[in-house]
Amino acid sequence: GDYSCTFTYSAQGGTNEQWQMNVGISEDNGLFSCSIWRPQGKSYLFFTQFKAEVKGAKIEHAMAYSQAAVGAQNDIPLKQEEFEITETAVSHREGKFRFELSKLMIVAKTARDEL
Repeated sequence: GDYSCTFTYSAQGGTNEQWQMNVGISEDNGLFSCSIWRPQGKSYLFFTQFKAEVKGAKIEHAMAYSQAAVGAQNDIPLKQEEFEITETAVSHREGKFRFELSKLMIVAKTARDEL
């Protein structure tokens, strides 16, 4: 529809890594979500940069993880200083990001006209 999610990155290494991206909208069209992750858990890519951008919505909540949950292991979040969140994007923070990314989740509020 009127919403999109774009993931751009630069990385080195890794062989045949499978990644997934899901986008969704709530039943009332009030929330738009975007998730990018490696289902096998930890990625072995060396990320030099990343950015996930949403169009048509404003980010309410976002989180980036160095390791995605798999089996009995939990998601391991990046430290807050490693990435930054704006109204429309989540991206690495130059000089602070430690090159590990396995999962990124965004929940955004859609820009609807109120009656």
